[in-house]
Amino acid sequence: MGLAESSVAHGAAGAALMGGWAFYANSGHAMPAPLWAALVQGAMTAGITVVLKRVQEALVPRLPGTLGLVGPPVVCGAISFCLLYTIHSLADTPEVLATLAVPVSVATLYACAYTRRLWSRG
Repeated sequence: MGLAESSVAHGAAGAALMGGWAFYANSGHAMPAPLWAALVQGAMTAGITVVLKRVQEALVPRLPGTLGLVGPPVVCGAISFCLLYTIHSLADTPEVLATLAVPVSVATLYACAYTRRLWSRG
C-alpha cells in the first residue's frame, strides 16, 4: 500500500493542517482557547479523515452511475460539518464557524477528489 492509500498518513496530515488552522482561527482569544481548539480539531480531523475515507471506499462501488461520484462527497461533507460543529460547540471553541470553514471545505474537496479517483477505477 502506498502513501496515497494509507489511512494513517491521511489522518496525520489532516490533523496537523486543520489543527493549525483551528489555532489560527481562534488566535484572537486568550490561551488556552486557541490551543484547545487546535487539539480538538486535530483529533477530530484525524478520526474523521480515516472514517470518511473508509465511507467513500464503501459507498463508491455500491452506488450506481454518477450517484457513486456525487453521493459520497455530499455524505462526507454533511457528516464532517455536523460532527465538528457539535464537538466544537461542546468544547466551547470561541470561533466555531471560522474554525470549521477551512476543515469542512477541505474535507469536502478532498472527498470529491478521492471519490473521483475511486469512481474512475470502477
